[in-house]
Amino acid sequence: MNCPYIIIDDDQESVLKTKSVADSFSELTFVASANNYSDGLNLILEHNPQLVFLEIDPADTSSNLSLALINELYRYLKAVPKIIITTTKKELAFEAIQYEVADYILKPVNRVALVKSILKLKKSIPEDEIFLQQASVYVEEKPIVKAKQETITQEQPLILCIKSYGDYRYIDASDICYLQADNNSTDLHLKNGEIVTAFKTLKHFEGILSTPFVRIHNSYIINRNCISRIHTGNSVCYIKNTTAKIPFSKSYKSNIDLIISDFSNGNYLEI
Repeated sequence: MNCPYIIIDDDQESVLKTKSVADSFSELTFVASANNYSDGLNLILEHNPQLVFLEIDPADTSSNLSLALINELYRYLKAVPKIIITTTKKELAFEAIQYEVADYILKPVNRVALVKSILKLKKSIPEDEIFLQQASVYVEEKPIVKAKQETITQEQPLILCIKSYGDYRYIDASDICYLQADNNSTDLHLKNGEIVTAFKTLKHFEGILSTPFVRIHNSYIINRNCISRIHTGNSVCYIKNTTAKIPFSKSYKSNIDLIISDFSNGNYLEI
């Protein structure tokens, strides 16, 4: 039995500790490691590992590591790898279980905890299928264009369903300009000027939304594609086609720097 695995963790020391314990099992084969969301996602899609060790509460918030990575995998893969969460906080366990992770191990990862995880995986999967299901890229039932031996697939847009007392409100995620915390609820500000309230915390949305949504303040998550201007002196972002100015805080300044860098890496001309 051979199980290729990947480690995704912003702390390189933790990566080495997890690898050291995992490598003591002959059935586990190290493939690669990543320190941020984007690199981790690309590694999984490229190598199709059968097991992933994932940190969801990173010390470096700019790494963007969270449970949102699992949601993103379901957009591309028919069979998502088994995910073992490795983190220092117990309180995130309940939310992780809702994502159907294989296990939840508190750092530092030790051999006993990993033995238990592997035994649970063996027990939950038929013996002839253990670690043998290779993840495959989801292909929509539409014509596939091939160029230079690469397959291009049509990506499904993310739709959010806001439920309230039998009312199902469907919102295209790309129509959201920004999200604003309001105690234990969150206001979704749409491009058409409408505001939709969801009875979930901003922290919840941070966990399920990935790029282009970026946390820039304790009270705000912004859609990077809706930004028309960033004023670092006044610590505000301007929203396209509106008068809205969204503040960003020093604690999330690294995320703003990433947004600025992301803009400059595109089809970009600075004057």
